[in-house]
Amino acid sequence: MDREEFLDRIEQSEMILVGLGEEFDGTKRLKRRAEYGRGCKCLEEKGLSWLLPAWNEYCLEQAQDSGIGTALEKLGGFLKGKNHFVVSVSTNRKIALVGRNVMPCGSVLRKQCSAGCVLQDITEEDREGMRNFFREAAQGRPQSEAVSLGICPECGAPLVLNNIYTENYNENGYLDQWKLYMKWLQGTLNHRLLVLELGVGMRFPTVIRWPFEKTAFFNQKAYFCRVNENLYQLTKELAGKGCGISEDAVAWLAQL
Repeated sequence: MDREEFLDRIEQSEMILVGLGEEFDGTKRLKRRAEYGRGCKCLEEKGLSWLLPAWNEYCLEQAQDSGIGTALEKLGGFLKGKNHFVVSVSTNRKIALVGRNVMPCGSVLRKQCSAGCVLQDITEEDREGMRNFFREAAQGRPQSEAVSLGICPECGAPLVLNNIYTENYNENGYLDQWKLYMKWLQGTLNHRLLVLELGVGMRFPTVIRWPFEKTAFFNQKAYFCRVNENLYQLTKELAGKGCGISEDAVAWLAQL
């Protein structure tokens, strides 16, 4: 699908459902950098896996060549003025700026009690503390006591980032948006719907991949576009109702 055909699909659609996958976390690109691997290992060894989404974003900022920001800006432009919903299994906070969205795997925008009882917004002080911590992590020598997001006002447990990597993940951080998404999705039937699945793998197939296929199958006016370097194939049930594009989804979107 070239740019002209893509823009025509956008224009002709009454509603647009977008799924953003793991590729938008940037891990595929970051794994080429030695300091990224050192940091991941240190976080996991110290029981700080809840910091991984923030570590990804820090490393992407340092790399300055991922193309993810450009891709998301392009997507936001395409969706502007259209009735849409974005579902993401990526934790990249820039996705929250694209448009109406839900991020069921969480992000770095909120923190929670490590016991799961409180949700709060991340502060600039929190971000600065994490940045300082990551400067050490890049050298493979972070100190667990060097990062603190505060203490839970209810039980006194440490606060951690609200995302899927947290042991007691508080799903209330996204459930209100999920309810809005479910209501929106019900209204797509019998409308010209463009289903756009970008860089979605098999890590959380029940969130995007399988439900998106089902949505496109039951909507006779739907067109399904799946962009994935390896897992781009469509099911036989969607034959004639879409296309599979064997490309890196971030690069494909950035170049449109």
